[in-house]
Amino acid sequence: MRRIGVFICHCGVNIAGTVDVKRVVEEVIEHPSVAYSVDHQYVCSDPGQSLVKEAILEQRLEGVVIAACSPAMHEVTFRRAVAAGGLNPYLCEIANIREQCSWVHKDREAATNKAVALIRTSVEKLRYNEELVPLTFSLTKRALIIGGGIAGLTASLDIAKAGYPVVLLERKPFLGGKMRNLSGLYLNFDAAPDLLNSRIEEVENHPLITVITEAEVEEVMGFVGNFTVRIGKSNTSQLINVGAIVVTTGYDLYPLEKLGEYGGGRYPDVIDSLSFEELLSPYGPTGGEIRRPSDGAIPKEVVFIQCAGSRDVGTHMPYCSNICCMYTAKQAILYKRQVPEGQAYVFYIDIRSGGKGYEEFVGRAMEDYNVLYLRGKVSKVFEEGGKVFVWGVDTLTGKVLEVRADLVVLATAAVPSYGAEELAKRLRVATDEHGFLREAHPKLRPVESLTSGIFLAGAAHFPKDIPETIAQASAAAAKVISLFSQPNIVGEPIVAYVEGEVCSGCGLCVEVCPYDAREMHLWKALATVNEALCQGCGACVVACPNKASSVRNFTTEQVLAMVEAVI
Repeated sequence: MRRIGVFICHCGVNIAGTVDVKRVVEEVIEHPSVAYSVDHQYVCSDPGQSLVKEAILEQRLEGVVIAACSPAMHEVTFRRAVAAGGLNPYLCEIANIREQCSWVHKDREAATNKAVALIRTSVEKLRYNEELVPLTFSLTKRALIIGGGIAGLTASLDIAKAGYPVVLLERKPFLGGKMRNLSGLYLNFDAAPDLLNSRIEEVENHPLITVITEAEVEEVMGFVGNFTVRIGKSNTSQLINVGAIVVTTGYDLYPLEKLGEYGGGRYPDVIDSLSFEELLSPYGPTGGEIRRPSDGAIPKEVVFIQCAGSRDVGTHMPYCSNICCMYTAKQAILYKRQVPEGQAYVFYIDIRSGGKGYEEFVGRAMEDYNVLYLRGKVSKVFEEGGKVFVWGVDTLTGKVLEVRADLVVLATAAVPSYGAEELAKRLRVATDEHGFLREAHPKLRPVESLTSGIFLAGAAHFPKDIPETIAQASAAAAKVISLFSQPNIVGEPIVAYVEGEVCSGCGLCVEVCPYDAREMHLWKALATVNEALCQGCGACVVACPNKASSVRNFTTEQVLAMVEAVI
């Protein structure tokens, strides 16, 4: 029987405020396999980790249970500490007595009893743990970037400058994404095309970057470090091998035709924000002059309607599109610069200008350019007598408003780019309820997907402006560079395995595996496991009628022992 040490964390008052930690220490030591039990204010701290390492040596421990927060927070930290103490890192178990105990209970007695029970189950599991060794796989040190906007360009350059080859894939005939359509940038009105063109030129001339335009991903096979990607272009396809993938597919705008209440798709002088950018651009259809589409006249009164399709739970998109408040202020300023005698109105719900200098920029629009901001939703937009009538309410004054505009600009919702959801399925990358790519963890892993080796950046993840997009793209590139700096891929050994003498070759486990980590043996009636793809979820264990499938360190015997510890 293993000599097991239990280390119970106070986590300040996060645990100790609800759980009687001292009593837990006393009760846990009564378990026949527990040779040592102690508490500490913060076991994850350097002194706490030193306590674990010293106890392993002094108490001759053969396994460690850490009773603390979720293993998602510090499991890697504690495994390293246990390894530094001389034990196999997989002889360490985490009993979650914070998220699953102290944070969800108010009754101190009940929470304490539950903490003791959770620790006992971890002790029972640990008794049967194997000493595992991390898996190693070869690594292809080449990256695929999907999407040639500013995020894709940035990620490509960062990775290439680190010395690794890159394939940049773009489905359109040209690079640049939505930034190509912008006339200028807030806060300093730099010309977007000039900045973008210099970045594109640098990418196209870099010896380690291969650009493929008018092409799309058709199929993705393999796993982190060893992806095989089929790329389709002009009725032909090619296979490329890459070690990592960064998805930077950007965004599209919510269709004007779906915004009938604002006249979208019905009136030529109701346009979206990117169409207005084209009017501002010297490369646009009017050569940079703001002229309304219906008759080419210079508009003297322009109404900007924010949250058109955003923050509309009942009818359109429920989320804030994040970028609209700032680009609307920019567009209103540029309009006033070109038509100083004109009047710009902005209907808004709230002004969300979170960023360095952003609040001051919006203030400039109001104070220096006399842009009239009206707090309230627009109720109706209709055309009559060559004017576009905008009806709304100013919620600050309670007055009903009517503006007879020459041009209406809708700040429409930003939505996932066309085809992004289908691409996510091919990549086996999760999306949120709106179709944006889902990160592995919003705080700890914001540029990683749940599929190892696939990273995300820019508006493919969620609407964001250019500085934030560039920062996230560089962060994703840094993750790729970190991956490529290793000699090989190190994988988690807690994966499924098959007992060949019990397996009947029915194939049920192959059908249920969500990671495509199962396949049938070429000539035997036997299921096999691709350990590089397996994530240890246990779906195969549930599906197997013969109990031939198991997950290492999560065997049926261990689970039953854990259950018996609490009944």
